[in-house]
Amino acid sequence: MLYALVEMNRAAMAPLRLQAKATASFWSSPMNPARDTDAGRAIAAAANVFERATRYYGKPEWQIDTTEINGKSHAVMPVTAWSSPWCQLVYFETAGAPANRPDLVIVAPLSGHYATLLRGTVEAFLPTHNVYITDWTDARMAPIWFGRFDLDDYIDHIQDMLAFLGAGAHVLAVCQPGPPVLAAISMMAEDGADALPATMTFMGSPIDARRSPTVPNLLAEERSLDWFRSKMIHTVPLPWAGAGRRVYPGFIQLSSFMHMNWDRHVDAQHRFFEHLIEGDEDGAEKHQAFYDEYLSVLDLTEEFYIQTIERVFQKALLAKGEYRYRDQRLVKPEAISSVGLMTVEGELDDISGIGQTQAAHDLCTNIPEALKEDYVQPGVGHYGVFNGSKFRQQIVPRVIKFQQHVAKAR
Repeated sequence: MLYALVEMNRAAMAPLRLQAKATASFWSSPMNPARDTDAGRAIAAAANVFERATRYYGKPEWQIDTTEINGKSHAVMPVTAWSSPWCQLVYFETAGAPANRPDLVIVAPLSGHYATLLRGTVEAFLPTHNVYITDWTDARMAPIWFGRFDLDDYIDHIQDMLAFLGAGAHVLAVCQPGPPVLAAISMMAEDGADALPATMTFMGSPIDARRSPTVPNLLAEERSLDWFRSKMIHTVPLPWAGAGRRVYPGFIQLSSFMHMNWDRHVDAQHRFFEHLIEGDEDGAEKHQAFYDEYLSVLDLTEEFYIQTIERVFQKALLAKGEYRYRDQRLVKPEAISSVGLMTVEGELDDISGIGQTQAAHDLCTNIPEALKEDYVQPGVGHYGVFNGSKFRQQIVPRVIKFQQHVAKAR
């Protein structure tokens, strides 16, 4: 019922949103003599803020057209290298790139935002790697005949994509994918799979959510699964393609994230209003670019969300050595012995606390110390672990250096 009410509200706001858009255009038009008056700028700014606050934000474009390699610009084209109904493996084809570059698979989180949230992560590695990224399907766009998609299906997808790429790729898992990626590689190692990656890097991942628990961790522990099913799971309404599917809606996840830092988001809207009044186009554009991405969200299937809550956050099955794939096969991280392991955490991370990602080192007991590295980035929160200036200037060079070190050590 909540999902339907949200859609009804969006539809009801459409006339007001169109009116606000028209008002902003009228008062900011060069043909309007009152355009540069205090009143004109204030009215246009207020209408602009209202229109953006009430609009629907669809899936963003990648907007990565070029990358610079050795001082030269190269054209970039995102193409689908592999796909299933639930995921596309996007490859950033780079014209004229040097041969024999290493493959890097960025496993994007399936936790509410689109893979484009990692645009900066992709851009940072494009000069040195053949970059791939997982682009997960929005559950509200998945017809019910697609069937289920749960945490074990996610593990299957990671294994299938690595098999597609072949041995020697580097895997970088950002946040949520940490546990399923570690599980996938653990089973591949135990099976002696030919397509084992060269390294696996986990960034801000809840490998063991019991360590330094954050507000989201505590919420997951305090509530029962029945509470999550009754409060967080809703049915996709028409006219979405996934109508009838039970999902954890992206708008609920977004609401949770925003309320964690509500004052910061309110201040951001106020600053945006001031940028518009002052004619600060750079400031306004930066605000718009960030929130165009941040406010674009997707839905998760009920089974994937509930299993993640139960297995990762409530029972910490992988961390305890008790995770059973398909409720049968025990996952053994100690089976990994030849894959390099790097963990990256943010000093100020309020999503995955310090130690949660580092736990991977305690689980992968048979990886030689020479093939391990742990790094905590000072002065950054969760987002700064995979984006921003400190990520580009300090984290990326360390990841690349680690990959090169492992290549030589092996």
